[in-house]
Amino acid sequence: MYSNNGSAAAGTRSLMIILSGAIALAASLVAAEPIATINGTTIDSSVLTVYAESRAQRPISEIAEEDKQTLVRELVDLYVLSTHPSAADLREDPKIAAQIELQERAIVAQAFAAKFLADNVTTDEEIAAEYAIQSAAAPSLQFKARHILVPTQGEAIDLIAKLDTGSDFATLATESSTGPSAKDGGSLPWFSTNQMVKPFSDAVVVLEDGKYTSAPVQTEFGWHVILREESRSNEPPPLESIRENIKQSIAQNKFQAHLDVLRAEAATPE
Repeated sequence: MYSNNGSAAAGTRSLMIILSGAIALAASLVAAEPIATINGTTIDSSVLTVYAESRAQRPISEIAEEDKQTLVRELVDLYVLSTHPSAADLREDPKIAAQIELQERAIVAQAFAAKFLADNVTTDEEIAAEYAIQSAAAPSLQFKARHILVPTQGEAIDLIAKLDTGSDFATLATESSTGPSAKDGGSLPWFSTNQMVKPFSDAVVVLEDGKYTSAPVQTEFGWHVILREESRSNEPPPLESIRENIKQSIAQNKFQAHLDVLRAEAATPE
């Protein structure tokens, strides 16, 4: 019954890939020194740094010397194959040429994003303002509840009838619920309304503490019988605990706005 509102749209996913790559690219830029020459082509240390950190997923300074030499050998093999005379013909293949162009454009786009982020650093004032907005928009209450999830409305009606005659909610949940919380008597962790699918949240809000739904509640998961056990004020998390998330969100929004402007400027008139 948890909400899926956090699923990102394709455009947002693409944006986050660009931003993640930009951050990694900015962190990897170092002064280059030649380390090998293959078929007349020089491999420099900046290429090794990017390759090593991409393969190992950690800074090159944290990679053991033995592992670093293994990566150097791998990189040399890449250059041996890609600089071989017969590789020139492969570059003429339309599919390979398209892949090379896409990779080049992705790298340039990441560098562009990295420069934008460096030139538009998120300030403490912006973080504080966004925290205030999020805190004001947060639901005022949290709820503790149990629920019983069953496949059909009829089963849910039968369970409500049993509750009306004094059956224990937790016992019925353990025996009858198809949800993962069945093993805990249907108990759910504290939640805010924006963390649940709307029909479930709407039903909980109108209940009183200690009361269960008099009619089944349908969601995409099935039919629910819900017991609202407790409610409490929803205190926002401390700013410091979510500072980095807010900072990243602001940076993403800034870049998205800039990208929207660039799209509009690049649009071809009909």
